[in-house]
Amino acid sequence: MFGITPLGWLHTIGSLPAIPLVIYMFVRYGRIAPRSAPGIAYFISMLIGATTVFLVAHQPVSYGIAIATILLLVTGYGIARIAFVGRAAIYIETISLSLTAFLLMVPTVSETLRRVPDGHPFVTDLKSPLLLGFQGGLFVILIVGVTAQIMFLRKKGGTIELKPQR
Repeated sequence: MFGITPLGWLHTIGSLPAIPLVIYMFVRYGRIAPRSAPGIAYFISMLIGATTVFLVAHQPVSYGIAIATILLLVTGYGIARIAFVGRAAIYIETISLSLTAFLLMVPTVSETLRRVPDGHPFVTDLKSPLLLGFQGGLFVILIVGVTAQIMFLRKKGGTIELKPQR
């Protein structure tokens, strides 16, 4: 179905939970909250998706996206543990993790439009105006979203506390 191999399904099913998780965190916290239960699940799902790209990708750009995603995940989830970074850590964390969401959605939209509906996809060419429009829209959402997150963090004095999940 959809021309996806068993390894492709592992990649797709492994990374799919990241989409509702990131939407939930953006709505609930205004950012990806790495120390929350959804944040931990997001990390695992993104790591599965990013590492399995190396098993299924056919285009060199896919490897670059996967490597960038892994580096941004490690940065976003680890920066708070580096003492000398100080107040900049929350900004680096927020921007890094927002970029992971962008890097998740660009190939997700591209692959979805190129495979759905099965046998008669919406897009057959990577330079399709529909595909480029969606990717441009994602970029605008990234810029507006990161700007709003930074403004919110600045208003809060560069600190944010999340209530523990129960």
